[in-house]
Amino acid sequence: MEISKLISDRRKELGLTLEEVGKIVGVSKSTVKKWEDGYISNMKRDKIALLAKALKLNPVVLITGEEEPTSTSQLTEGEELQEYLEELKNRSEMRMLFSLAKGATKEDVEKAVKIIEALKEDD
Repeated sequence: MEISKLISDRRKELGLTLEEVGKIVGVSKSTVKKWEDGYISNMKRDKIALLAKALKLNPVVLITGEEEPTSTSQLTEGEELQEYLEELKNRSEMRMLFSLAKGATKEDVEKAVKIIEALKEDD
């Protein structure tokens, strides 16, 4: 797969904005957009590592475009919890969702999940 397309597809799959990825990597959102559009193909190693972390990919994927992304199912429970914690620390909108979900019933959470999935399909 073309690396620029991989970056774009994975960012959207994770529900991240250009700005959020840029913040994690330490670059502007326009730089992330240039990576996605293929205008910048030579990234420094530190940026590859940070981008891989942001996209939850093995850095090799960003170099070769050939390996499957690391799925959450391959993570240990502790690693998965750490990822959720990082999301809560780095994204205020995730903290808002989590805060609202604290007192929600299981049915309410399931409805919210369906709404979010429908919104992500519209992107």
